[in-house]
Amino acid sequence: MFKKILASVGIGAAKVDTVLETEHLHPGQKFQAKIIIEGGDISQEINGLEMALMTKVKVENDDGHYFENHVIEKWKIGERFEVAAKERKTIPFEARLHSETPLTELNAGYNHSHVWLETGLDIDLALDPTDRDALHIYPNDAIKTCMLAMEKLGFGLVKADVEKGYLRASNFHTVSGCYQELEYRPHRQSMFGIQEVELSFVPEAHKTHVLIELDRAFRGDGYVDLTIEHDHVNLSQLCDQLERLFA
Repeated sequence: MFKKILASVGIGAAKVDTVLETEHLHPGQKFQAKIIIEGGDISQEINGLEMALMTKVKVENDDGHYFENHVIEKWKIGERFEVAAKERKTIPFEARLHSETPLTELNAGYNHSHVWLETGLDIDLALDPTDRDALHIYPNDAIKTCMLAMEKLGFGLVKADVEKGYLRASNFHTVSGCYQELEYRPHRQSMFGIQEVELSFVPEAHKTHVLIELDRAFRGDGYVDLTIEHDHVNLSQLCDQLERLFA
């Protein structure tokens, strides 16, 4: 009985550990993992496993802003089962990252973009033993080329963070409840009178959409967008497209 009481507050309870094949991924990429469950001091009923793809989002309010954890996607793994005391179970798992997963591997002066997987056991009357695994998320070729085009046009990436909310443009919209903003500023006075540019990328299977917020010195903020087809990624053409949008 005493061990049951301890297990109900997480002492000597079953634990979960997710071992990823790789932590280095792209948005929309498949990943594989092994979920290892280690039995505690007593036998326990497990109602199931849950894995969540998480990020940290900035939330704006009247007093400023604050950050909170946000679930991008969640997977329910397996049915109810029992894990015996000191038993070790291994469950293979495969899924695909959400296409709107924020990028983390960015050369920005201030990068507040974080992504991780959380795996938890659903145990009656017990604290949820949760395993957290950080992910390294890299841009696809279309995004990398767009970022290189911004550099060639004289803009430097100064900040990256993830906002709570949705984006909507003429031919695309987001669905994950969050979106990433990459903030660029000109290295010197811009020929376009632009003080700041914020890019938000929305990848799909065969193309990547870009929503661009322009902060101009005399005309205020404005939005433009473009779509990059993945089989037609060209640095020179992207530079020309961006120049036309900025003019």
